Amino acid sequence: MSMVPSITLNNGVSMPQLGFGVWQVPDGEAAKAVGTALEAGYRSIDTAAIYANEKGTGEAVAASGIAREELFVTTKLWNSASVTWTRDAVLREFDASLDRLGLDYVDLYLIHWPRPMRDDHLTIYRTFEEIAESGRAKAIGVSNFLPEHLKRLLDETSVVPAVNQIELHPRLQQAESRTFHAQAGIATEAWSPLGQGKGLLEVPTIAAIARKHGRTPAQAVLRWHLQLGNVVIPKSVTPSRIRENIDVFDFELDADDMAAFAALDESERLGPDPATFDDN
Repeated sequence: MSMVPSITLNNGVSMPQLGFGVWQVPDGEAAKAVGTALEAGYRSIDTAAIYANEKGTGEAVAASGIAREELFVTTKLWNSASVTWTRDAVLREFDASLDRLGLDYVDLYLIHWPRPMRDDHLTIYRTFEEIAESGRAKAIGVSNFLPEHLKRLLDETSVVPAVNQIELHPRLQQAESRTFHAQAGIATEAWSPLGQGKGLLEVPTIAAIARKHGRTPAQAVLRWHLQLGNVVIPKSVTPSRIRENIDVFDFELDADDMAAFAALDESERLGPDPATFDDN
């Protein structure tokens, strides 16, 4: 039985608010890491075609013995510049992801980047709408889209994205995007929620909040995300940290803690800028 609460997406689908990310986990290690996460109580797993670990992720799901309907599996279309993204190309790539995962459907399918300079995400997303209509994706959404990209989707397509997965951590709090998402009924999901281990967990303010609650800095940061209403997908291959990261539902940050976190925002990206990122 998982202790993780769920949120309800804009199409009525339930999604665990805390999941397990597998970015940078080699395929040969993914089955073990995901298996450990499932044993620890995670029920949401986030992968992507570009991570090259859908196969290992699917193997862990198959071996878990957990009923498919109790799991929430996300994957993403890598909308590379090397492909002309016609409807048929999108459908082929989706089928390939399902095949690697060994699944009949995914719970959430995302466009990985907007790549606005190529102006093909509307074609891709309209094909996603077909996939959702067929039931092979229970929900569809996007990743790394800025409000300007979302506005165009909302104006020119039929299905409001259920989720926008964006870089979000205490040094990049994304207030504008979170506000836009809330107004549009889009769930905010945070990637790199712990700042990729690049000094965030050593910040004195975070360390002090963690000590105050008898928790680790990572647990304090994850609790901050949850209280903001973010969906969060921490990643680790270390069993003790995998278990630590899900043990965040029996304490609460107070108003002073939340204000201290808010003061840490520096609008500092660790990843690419979605306005300019392409893979050429």
